[in-house]
Amino acid sequence: MILTITLNPCIDKSSSVENIKPESKLRCTEVVREAGGGGINVSKALNKLTLPSVALFPAGGHNGRMLCDLLKKGAIDFRAIESTVETRENWIVLETSKNDQYRFTFPGLPVQEETVIKLIDEIRAFSPLYVVASGSLPPGLPAYFYGLIIKTANALGARCIIDTSGQALQAIKGKHAFLIKPNKGELCRLLNIETLENMEIDDAAQQVIQNGFAEIVVVSMGPEGAWLVSSNEKHFVKAPPVEKKSTVGAGDSMVAGMVYALNKQLGLKEVIQWGVACGSAATMNRGTQLFKKEDASRLYNIIKQTG
Repeated sequence: MILTITLNPCIDKSSSVENIKPESKLRCTEVVREAGGGGINVSKALNKLTLPSVALFPAGGHNGRMLCDLLKKGAIDFRAIESTVETRENWIVLETSKNDQYRFTFPGLPVQEETVIKLIDEIRAFSPLYVVASGSLPPGLPAYFYGLIIKTANALGARCIIDTSGQALQAIKGKHAFLIKPNKGELCRLLNIETLENMEIDDAAQQVIQNGFAEIVVVSMGPEGAWLVSSNEKHFVKAPPVEKKSTVGAGDSMVAGMVYALNKQLGLKEVIQWGVACGSAATMNRGTQLFKKEDASRLYNIIKQTG
């Protein structure tokens, strides 16, 4: 089975307004509330692909109860670790006159030690085939915590996929995840270099593999596409042109597409093709809606025909 982990879950609240002006009363449209956070978004995206998963996360307070209710309504299987810490919320506001999106992301409150211990124990109890840990770390967790998740997954014989950034990503050096998904800037930081030309990305990803970060490195390049690099394969997939309406959840949708292909035991070229297709499809929808399966399938077929 597939287990997704979200250490810093949230309620994503999205709305829109015609113009954003300082010191003005901005009359917004009705608020849409969605269960959010990296791993939760991956589970929601996998559900769209009819691939079951279990979302594991801490939840507390009014927002935590709302989070669980939203997942129940969406028919997402989950295991919430009860916490006395209120689950955070984020705001996404679309300025319709310019089609500009503003994303207000809040840090959340420090996590409790007992909650973390229960979460690690739950990973062992599920004995998953894939562990997908995605998103930021909440305050109070050390940067090396994702390394602990990798160690736990590896001990169970599970393939661990990590999608995070900053110090949390840098701290998994030598921990040997199955797959990581940095963007171009994050790839530079992993190697402590200032810039990379596009033609240098595959070699840089090989160096990250040699440094023990992961067996497979997928470098997301937004609307340009993505690289997938392993020790003996490398594939670049160009993103198909689409009308962008939102980038919220595009990275998580990309991860879900790759997990879907891996679970079907497809080749690595098809893995990155499915990833780019789902990530691109997610940008076609407003707010936090992720993607429609028919859009992802159509884009995958286009990518496969042209690539």
